[in-house]
Amino acid sequence: MRLKSNIWVAAYLRRCQVNGIFGAVRRRGSEEAGAVFVKLALLDGNALLFTPAPQTAYDNSRPVERVFTPLSAEPVPEQAVEERLTKEIRFDPDVWIVEIEDKQGRHLLDLTSK
Repeated sequence: MRLKSNIWVAAYLRRCQVNGIFGAVRRRGSEEAGAVFVKLALLDGNALLFTPAPQTAYDNSRPVERVFTPLSAEPVPEQAVEERLTKEIRFDPDVWIVEIEDKQGRHLLDLTSK
């Protein structure tokens, strides 16, 4: 069984805090199953956006963990990320937006566990 979005976001932000990475919820979505988007601001005017991975990226039909895919391989101007997030909100008003800030580019999304 997969964690509810609100619990996953709270745990993710706590893990970031423990590792000295500032993070905050910018938009609360559906507490049960809202998609979570993570914006990594690099504090130089550029950012990365991590989106939920497509269902084909999961081994099971009901994944236990959340998997994220970077929207681009390299950082892009923050304005481009903001434009994409605006489109996502129009498409699905239940999305969560979490923003973290780290000059080193740490996001801890590769540390998901089952």
